[in-house]
Amino acid sequence: MELTYRQNGDYLIPNLEMDEQPTELIGKYGRMRKAFLKEHRKGTYNELLLTGKLDEHLLEMDRLARMQVEQIVEHMAKAEGVTEELKARDQMKWVGMMNSFKHSAEEIVLTELIYA
Repeated sequence: MELTYRQNGDYLIPNLEMDEQPTELIGKYGRMRKAFLKEHRKGTYNELLLTGKLDEHLLEMDRLARMQVEQIVEHMAKAEGVTEELKARDQMKWVGMMNSFKHSAEEIVLTELIYA
């Protein structure tokens, strides 16, 4: 690896460029993962930060978590017989059950993926 420099007054300043960083916004689960790493896995957090892979890791965790929550909710709804018919017949019951499924799915994902 060869460095090039540019003259700035009496100083030589290296021509350094950052690696390309993702431009997507980090979602809820990615931010939760970041807080967990910062607080409980400082070595991993610093390694990802210093190698420039932190944002990529957080985006991937966020995508995985959202996908798993969605799949778990679908599976739970199917297992409990929550259908569009129930939604049309009794919206409040449908909303209550779906919220319950989402909460349970998020607890599973947080335990197994985000805080692991």
